[in-house]
Amino acid sequence: MNLFPEAWSGFGPPCMKDIDFVIISDLHLHTSHSHGRHSARAMVEAVLAKDLSIMAFTEHAPRPDGYIYPEDYQDKLEREFMIYCDEVRSLREEFADRVEIILGAEVDFIPDAAEQMRSLLQSAKLDYVLGGVHFIGTWGFDFTLQDWKILDDEECFSKYRAYYGIIRKMAEFGVFKTAAHVDLVKLFSIERYRVWEATSEGEAAVADALDALAEAGMAMEVSSAGLRKPCKEIYPGPRIMRMARERDLEITFGSDAHAREQVGWAFDNLASYAAEHGFDHSVCFSRQGKRCLEF
Repeated sequence: MNLFPEAWSGFGPPCMKDIDFVIISDLHLHTSHSHGRHSARAMVEAVLAKDLSIMAFTEHAPRPDGYIYPEDYQDKLEREFMIYCDEVRSLREEFADRVEIILGAEVDFIPDAAEQMRSLLQSAKLDYVLGGVHFIGTWGFDFTLQDWKILDDEECFSKYRAYYGIIRKMAEFGVFKTAAHVDLVKLFSIERYRVWEATSEGEAAVADALDALAEAGMAMEVSSAGLRKPCKEIYPGPRIMRMARERDLEITFGSDAHAREQVGWAFDNLASYAAEHGFDHSVCFSRQGKRCLEF
């Protein structure tokens, strides 16, 4: 199966494809405390089976009222989020000699509820905060294809513009270490997204968001999750990878695993993809601060 679009081929030296690149960290992992299928312990065991050295649990943080999907797990998160934090701290001690475990959360950035999120993060005492945008207004845009099928091109383009405006505001908010899946909005409409992304308006909107990430000192996640999704493409796509490299943005690697078999998903392809776009290391955020990881 061809995992990359045609636009990806040809970047970097031809010999890149013959070099083995090794990723040692998966910094985007979920558990059964939200809508994941397996326990935190099972996810640790999966990381060990993949011979990874560093893992970050990034369970979804509870969202404010009014921001829900048609099928949701918010009640469970509100009950269990602090239990999740305590469990990961316990596992971190238990497995300290086998794998580095980072306690984190994936937090939906919602501009109208930003201070509420800040309060939650302060109480949870996390090592790592991964920021993501899944809502445009109160619409959870990554739930179903049907929501996108009824939109015409201009309506889609309007959603893309709004999405990158929220990414920019997320960076300016100043509490996040990494921006997750920065082109998630392409999930159900990748062909139209590629058209928009190539326009002057699209390029400017994306550039503004990436500039804000750079100014905030945030990293950008390179995620294999898109390969499992309808877009069938790594997050982010080739154009954003080039733009990020031009801005010297740091990157992290993540699988966005919601089950143990997804841990380290397609990481060989992920490493080669990043290298082809000029990256030779990723970063990791933990209690000890930020450090570089060559791959």
